[in-house]
Amino acid sequence: MRRTRTTGVVALAATVALTLAACSDGGESGSGGGEGGETDGGDESVTIGIKFDQPGLGFMEGDTPTGFDVEVAKYVANELGYSEDQIEWTEAPSAQRETLLSTGQVDMIFATYSITDERREQVSFAGPYFVAGQDLLVAADNTDITGPDTLDGKNLCSVTGSTSAQRIKEEYSEGVNLLEQPGYAECVTALISGQVDAVTTDDIILAGLGAQPANAGQVKVVGNTFSEEKYGVGIPQESDQCEAINEAITNMVDDGSWQEALDAATEGTGYVPNDELNPPEYEPCDM
Repeated sequence: MRRTRTTGVVALAATVALTLAACSDGGESGSGGGEGGETDGGDESVTIGIKFDQPGLGFMEGDTPTGFDVEVAKYVANELGYSEDQIEWTEAPSAQRETLLSTGQVDMIFATYSITDERREQVSFAGPYFVAGQDLLVAADNTDITGPDTLDGKNLCSVTGSTSAQRIKEEYSEGVNLLEQPGYAECVTALISGQVDAVTTDDIILAGLGAQPANAGQVKVVGNTFSEEKYGVGIPQESDQCEAINEAITNMVDDGSWQEALDAATEGTGYVPNDELNPPEYEPCDM
């Protein structure tokens, strides 16, 4: 699946580099990086929000972030003129993403950030760069829960700020009992201990959680997706970065880096992306 390229993006990318440098935490002015991510040795940086608790997507191991979202973020930043050591990584929990963008604490967010009309009222999006589907994680020996419509009377966990659990309650199982936790690791712990019957979020997130050594063999992904979650790059509403970011994502797909990053992120999880939806076409920037 091919995307339509945007003309004039080279000039725009240069402008974006300057804009990002001006609004970064360092507050320094000056030129951004040169071609291919080479910089002029200045103090410019770009602040990017990611998840710290999603193995395979956004996960902080010591001081080193890993995962598919991280690799897409690094590629885009490089295309905009920022080398990897100029990236300042910030944790972006689901409930704080809009605030982080609207208050200028981050320049961009790559954090399994589904594009929705409600969120567009507060922030803007580039992309999407991936399409996932909402699913359920249950105990490995569970045979009762086969989809979102089998959760009446069950206890369901999701993270604060996510719309996943509420969607199930409103559209599929009105009698489900919802439990919110600050992070996905806490939800999986509650599942393994029997406090909840299921965890819900996107299938690629659940696959990464289930494949963790501490969880392997104890949980499983149901494998019955019931939504399309378009992961976008969150940017402030006043930003003019959208076109340049979309061009960077297009380049990542075209040169094979996108597929390599996705394969590495999902290796050993058993997860198979929906190839009818991926890689996705980006949406117009004036939406």
